[in-house]
Amino acid sequence: MSTQIPMALDRTAARGHRAARRRSGQWAAWAFLAPVVAYLLVFYAYPLFRNVELSLRSYTVRSFVQGDAPFAGLANYARVFADATFWPALWHTVVFTVVSLAFQFSIGLALAVFFSRNFRLSATLRALFLVPWLLPLIVSASTWSWMLNSDSGVVNAVLAWFGIGPVNWLTSPDWSLWSVTIANIWIGIPFNLVVLYSGLRAISPDLHEAAALDGANGWQRFWKVTFPLLRPVSAITLLLGLVYTLKVFDIIWIMTKGGPSGASTTFATWSYRLGFGNLVPSFGPGAAVGNLLIVMALAFGLIYIRRRAVT
Repeated sequence: MSTQIPMALDRTAARGHRAARRRSGQWAAWAFLAPVVAYLLVFYAYPLFRNVELSLRSYTVRSFVQGDAPFAGLANYARVFADATFWPALWHTVVFTVVSLAFQFSIGLALAVFFSRNFRLSATLRALFLVPWLLPLIVSASTWSWMLNSDSGVVNAVLAWFGIGPVNWLTSPDWSLWSVTIANIWIGIPFNLVVLYSGLRAISPDLHEAAALDGANGWQRFWKVTFPLLRPVSAITLLLGLVYTLKVFDIIWIMTKGGPSGASTTFATWSYRLGFGNLVPSFGPGAAVGNLLIVMALAFGLIYIRRRAVT
């Protein structure tokens, strides 16, 4: 009996030490998470809350400063949907996003396959292809504005060599949207190249060798082996590209300001014009348009998460 009491005390002490270690580990985990949680709350959750709150009230410049704007409910959203700019801006946003993603992904994938051969100067050329991605957007957009200038642009100068008349790339309603889309494609190709190249490098060469031994040619190996194994990387590349392209503002605003006559206006530029581009700003409707962009990006994000959960 006298020996059982010390053993019981030892077991109790051991359990106490284990519980203390678990609590210490939990506090350490929370200490590491605290900066991330604080960052997300300050720079994501609070601005999102403020944007939603902004879209539900009738703000003026005075009430924006004093904070006494009356509650408007969904009136700002109704005003946005009834605006004549809504459907053209939605169409421009869809065209700009879909065309940009299609060409960025296709060209990026082609370049990734090309560079995966590891020939001489491959690393140097890959580094050069990163230049459009590393440049500030204001520099890239200004460069494209100069290149596509109707009077002194290099693009029209090249067309003149082939006997083609000048094209009003930035001032014609027929060409302005395509001009900003081309610039955005050029800027987004390096991102797709880097991510897809990393995905290709993760695929074992043994799989390609086995397919070659089975008689598959290069095209068949790509579609039957490479592309299916690249689907997870492709999905996240397209999702990130979609989220980025939906909110593109700098390129369009610098090159065309959404014009002429709204021909290149997207939700991003329309939201900015409503909130800050007029002498009498419409903060509520501008925030409502921004929230529509968030909902669009969130919808595609949920679709991606759902598909990942199913597979």
